[in-house]
Amino acid sequence: MQKSQDHAYPTHWEADVVLRDGGTARIRPITPDDAERLVSFYEQVSDESKYYRFFAPYPRLSDRDVHRFTHHDYVDRVGLAATVGGEFIATVRYDRINDQGLPAQDPEDDQAEVAFLVQDAHQGRGVASALLEHIAAVARERGIRRFAAEVLPANSKMIKVFTDAGYTHKRTFEDGVVRLEFDLEPTEQSMAVMRGREQRAEARSVQRLLTPRSVAVIGTGRAPGGVGRTALRSLLDSGFTGGVHAVNHAFPEGMQRLDPEGVPAVRALPEISEPVDLAVIAVPADSVPDVVRDCGEHGVQGVLILTSGYAEAGPDGRERQRALLRQARSYGMRLIGPNAFGLINTAPGVRLNASLAPQMPGAGHIGLFTQSGAIGIALLSGLHARGPGDGGIAGISAFVSAGNRADVSGNDLLQYWYEDPDTDVVILYLESIGNPRKFARLARRTAAVKPVVVARGARHNGTAPPGHAVPTVRVPDSTVAALMRQAGVIRVDTVTELIDAGLLLASQPLPAGSRIAILGNSESLALLAYDACLTERLRPQRPHVLTSTATPDDFRAALAEALAGDGCDAVVVTAIPWVGEGAAVSPGGGEGAALAAALRTAAEAHPEKPVTVVHLAMNELAETLAAPAPAPAPAPAAASGPDAPAGDRAARPQDPAPASDRSPESAPPPRGPSSPARPLSPPGPPPALAAPRPAPAREAGTATPPPRRTAPLRIPAYPAAERAVRALAEAVRYAAWRREAADPGRVPEYDDIQEAAAGADIERLLDRLTLDVPTGRSVPVPPEDAEALLARYGIHTRPVLAAPDPDTAVRAAARLGYPVALKTTAPHLRHRADLGGVRLDIAGERELRRTYTELTDSLGSPEELRPVVQSMVPRGVDTVIRAAIDPAAGAVLSFGLAGAPSQLLGDIAHRLIPATDREVAEQIRSIRAAPLLFGWRGSQPVDTAALAELLLRVSRLVDDHPEVVGVDLEPVVVAAHGLSVLGASVRLARPPATTDLGPRRLPVY
Repeated sequence: MQKSQDHAYPTHWEADVVLRDGGTARIRPITPDDAERLVSFYEQVSDESKYYRFFAPYPRLSDRDVHRFTHHDYVDRVGLAATVGGEFIATVRYDRINDQGLPAQDPEDDQAEVAFLVQDAHQGRGVASALLEHIAAVARERGIRRFAAEVLPANSKMIKVFTDAGYTHKRTFEDGVVRLEFDLEPTEQSMAVMRGREQRAEARSVQRLLTPRSVAVIGTGRAPGGVGRTALRSLLDSGFTGGVHAVNHAFPEGMQRLDPEGVPAVRALPEISEPVDLAVIAVPADSVPDVVRDCGEHGVQGVLILTSGYAEAGPDGRERQRALLRQARSYGMRLIGPNAFGLINTAPGVRLNASLAPQMPGAGHIGLFTQSGAIGIALLSGLHARGPGDGGIAGISAFVSAGNRADVSGNDLLQYWYEDPDTDVVILYLESIGNPRKFARLARRTAAVKPVVVARGARHNGTAPPGHAVPTVRVPDSTVAALMRQAGVIRVDTVTELIDAGLLLASQPLPAGSRIAILGNSESLALLAYDACLTERLRPQRPHVLTSTATPDDFRAALAEALAGDGCDAVVVTAIPWVGEGAAVSPGGGEGAALAAALRTAAEAHPEKPVTVVHLAMNELAETLAAPAPAPAPAPAAASGPDAPAGDRAARPQDPAPASDRSPESAPPPRGPSSPARPLSPPGPPPALAAPRPAPAREAGTATPPPRRTAPLRIPAYPAAERAVRALAEAVRYAAWRREAADPGRVPEYDDIQEAAAGADIERLLDRLTLDVPTGRSVPVPPEDAEALLARYGIHTRPVLAAPDPDTAVRAAARLGYPVALKTTAPHLRHRADLGGVRLDIAGERELRRTYTELTDSLGSPEELRPVVQSMVPRGVDTVIRAAIDPAAGAVLSFGLAGAPSQLLGDIAHRLIPATDREVAEQIRSIRAAPLLFGWRGSQPVDTAALAELLLRVSRLVDDHPEVVGVDLEPVVVAAHGLSVLGASVRLARPPATTDLGPRRLPVY
């Protein structure tokens, strides 16, 4: 039990959650003011549910019951309620008990009895499961480690809530009652259950927004033009398959139809007699709250707010935005916007264009999310230019531009697209990441089954755009980029690169390696492609240069030869308009279409290898390649599958299961060839090109199956070799990540780690060091205590002795043994050997006294410098290891070489904690200065195995103890055999009450 000061109302327990059906509810502590709500709630519960709760008929609550269920101390007795529209729909409470099941009196009692009651109308929505997650987190915070629950055998739904939660539990049956006891410590299974429920609920909430049966446009102008009328026209022109209503309080009395559109028109939403699933709101900001209230009372599932004037308008607008979000969620609605551009779903059964886009994009398999309306327009326009129409290379499955994204964000779309069978590639343009830790988790899971391509704006100014009310992320963009790469995200810099990479990934299989064949009718263009491949660290073969008079048949034969060989993993075709007598197609006479047909014929015979085209002045070629292949296909191409209109959706046998019902295991593996590699003997290189090295065997990794979808072959074409190769390189790196992600490694166990003892040390240190420190602020651990704590995890530091004067320095050196080092510990000189603050290899007393005098004469007094003496260690490479916890990004493990150059160049590698052995090994090799560790220029390689073990031990320490918010080991001298930690510091803080590892909740900014 805890002290009385913990009894204040715990606001941090309040949370908005998404339920199983996609609606939302608010979870909060029950207070004495809730007496009437509790009575009203209980009156709406069936007699059967009341019997299950109290094991006897219990028609009404007595005054004593109401008082007991609404008055809590928030420590030993806690009650939570789930509310919608301000009214209770479910409750849960726990009472701390002793081993005999009686009210607890001993502070050491760590068990509680828990009980639920869910209104019958809301059973089956996952309310009890969400409440269990939150009440368990509350109990752990209050020192309770076990729950006990007694349930009637007939109450199978509630038994399932407990047993399906994933906690370690014990089940007994006595006196006609099932007794369940379970530990509240999160397990791998309980976390997986919680994450799975979160994914299904959030995906369902997005699915409801994208597949409405009816839409009301509120704020439709009486005259053509304006935001509302434009949104209405977009809906109608797209061929939306559901019902459409125009709403405007300024419509004349008795008006029933808006012309010339011919849609039903009403003055207010309540006048619509049928259900409305989605409301598109385009009214002035002052009127939005009234409209949202009408939507909530009418049962609208989601609102799309096009109206501006919120967080982007300043502090007052930000408060209006927060109030708007609270209002929408109080009715169980999801919200897109405000200041949104809209959403689009090209599925044939929906055809929804609830946006300001002037035309409906073609149907395809690219999922597109942006936070900026302007970038959304640019992306839609750019994709349309590269492949207009249904089934084209640039077709999209869905588009969401969320504006200020007060609620629905890129994380929600990742949850939806993860299992969406109509989306093969996810493209995100982000200007801020409200929860980078969750984003990395979701992106990693999604990237394991389909590519995620991200461009991020506002990377360098340190602030989010005005409309994005997100917490500040202290980690630099380089760190965020590194964490994205670790999660398998394809990070690009521009909108053009977003489109280039997205088109290749949406239309081509993943390459099995980095060996690139290059062919074409221009030596110069082929050389540009070759150089671009080297720049991107690919392995290009000698280009096969055709003559300038080469015909489409020559291209077909050359491409077929390249694809048939086992020495290449992808092909870049370069093309310029050809000239010559006897050509099958004369210049300007459809040469692009003829060449496209030839390339398709060759590529269709080898659908397991990607092909990309670079062209100059051949727009017809690009347009023809981007469109679906014409039907009927010739016999050799039949293996690639029949043509299918509307983005080949009808041709996919795996599509019948809706996205929300598919299991993660049903997600497709990466596409690519599975045959072993053999050296290829390409045509001779042009004279100016040096012969390349022999191609080694294909990169390690499990062979990948053939493409998962038979689709009309479309080949991406680019107007510049650099763009084509850059997109191909991103695909190569992503495919390599997919292969490596199949075996991510393990987090090793070390027998000498003393986890429990370290936890006790940390608790004592926090009690001692944080007495007068504000909650959440970190504190440095004294050096002696830091060394002892690190030693619990097998991290041993070299002793350091203070040397405030020459005599003390001499005694310290005698104690440690010569040779020694004399170092300053002043903050401005610490670890700065380049400034003269570190003197090494001091062999005796006379040299030590002389060095001490030189040091203090040149840099300052002993009081300023704070000198120390330390014994010398074997020579090696100086490195730095750090671990830090950012409240948004989570725990990050960093590694680099010590010294100013690494800091200036940003040559530091980052990994999320907990890191696996494979991730740490890759982290060490990923820095640009890594050759210094492996014997550069004849130097002796150092003990990278010991370095990897040290990184893993630091990762374990921070992962096991969230109170450890910072570890700094500098320098770590890695020698040929073993290593030495010469300096170490640790920072501690009380862990936050809620994190991404806690119960699921929607963010509030």
